[in-house]
Formats: sequence, C-alpha cells, structure tokens
Amino acid sequence: MAGAAAAIAALLLVAPSSEAQVNKKQSAQATKLTAVTKTNLPQATKKPHRLILQVNSNEPAMMNLALNNASNVVQYYKDHGEKVSIEVVTFGPGLHMLRDDTSPLKARIEALALSSPEIAFKACGNTRENMSKAESKEIPLISEAKVVTSGVVRVMELQEQGWTYVKP
Repeated sequence: MAGAAAAIAALLLVAPSSEAQVNKKQSAQATKLTAVTKTNLPQATKKPHRLILQVNSNEPAMMNLALNNASNVVQYYKDHGEKVSIEVVTFGPGLHMLRDDTSPLKARIEALALSSPEIAFKACGNTRENMSKAESKEIPLISEAKVVTSGVVRVMELQEQGWTYVKP
C-alpha cells in the first residue's frame, strides 16, 4: 500500500507540472496565432478597390456625373489611406466625350487625369472604327484616352476580375 501511495503522490507531483507545460505551450501557440491574425489577416482579406464607370451617352451631364463620381471615390479612399483604381470606359455615343474634336470636357478630363492618376480613360476601338467609317476620317482622341478593342468587352472582363460596375 505504501508503494501505491508513493505512486499516486508521484503522479500528483508530475501531473500539475505536465499540465502547466501543456497550458504554457497552448498559450504560446494562441499568442502566435493571434499575432499572425492581427498582422496578416486584414491585409490578406482586404480586397482592392476597383471601379468601372461606363459612359455610353453623348451627354456632357452624364460624363460630368461620371467624373464627379470618380473624383469623390478617389478622395474618399485617399482620406482613408487606401488605394483605388478607376476606369471610365466609353463606347457608342459616349466616345464623343473622349474625342479630341468633339469633347466639351477635354480640359476637365485633362486636369482630373493629372491630379488623379488612379483614374484611367478607355475608348472603344469598335466605336472609333465605326465613327471613322461613317465620317470618312480618322477619329482623334484626347491624349488621356487609351483605346481598348471593345468597350463592352472591357467592362465584362473587369467585372469578371471582381471590379465594381456603376453606370452614372
């Protein structure tokens, strides 16, 4: 019986220290997990801010609305210390807004492009080609505009990549 009592006493002395070691190890692992979660998780799960603004109307008011939206979004994310990318995609009659010979908003677009490099202006190549045929001349675009093969396809592809779509 004395042997059994000694064995039980030995277990009682060993068990608390083993349990303490396990608890200490689990606590250290939890601390590491918390540190990883706090430092990496918000950055890893935060999606980039990306916006498509479609303009398919030859109305300066519509383009002004799109430019206002773009400016406001850029300012919002600057104020919050976050980055954003915006594409203003024009096609159909909206291409006039990026035409060098017909755009009533050339100066505003130029100023906005200089102050907000986060905003890109895309012009539909299909529309440009059709306008060129109809007018029997090359269609000049403002220097801020970059031609994409198809404005509609550009919008689709950006949406498929997770961009947010807005039609002002």
